[in-house]
Amino acid sequence: MDSHPSHSTLLPHITKYPHLAGCVFQVYNDILHAQRWEDLETLALPTCGRIVLKGTRPETKTVHIIMPCNLTESLSLNWLSSVFGELVETSEIYLAIVSDDSSIVYYRVSKGIVKPPS
Repeated sequence: MDSHPSHSTLLPHITKYPHLAGCVFQVYNDILHAQRWEDLETLALPTCGRIVLKGTRPETKTVHIIMPCNLTESLSLNWLSSVFGELVETSEIYLAIVSDDSSIVYYRVSKGIVKPPS
């Protein structure tokens, strides 16, 4: 990972949150290179002890927030509530859940109850 071009971009955050280094590295490179997201930024959420990624999909130009997580982590409603508390302007996030084989599943999580799209 140290010799990868994205390492220098992620280094300030993954040294602060080393337990997230693998999943953040995996998700960052997936959305940057495979999905071709633009204007990608890393943001720290100190209250939650997390790193989020913020960027735009090329086809929509809408800004999205992605929260990398490991499959082995336990998530709770209280934890999600604290995430939305730090991301005041955000009504939804994508959880990027990374498994041991490096596959990633993205789940859209909305703040509160939201009617599904028709």
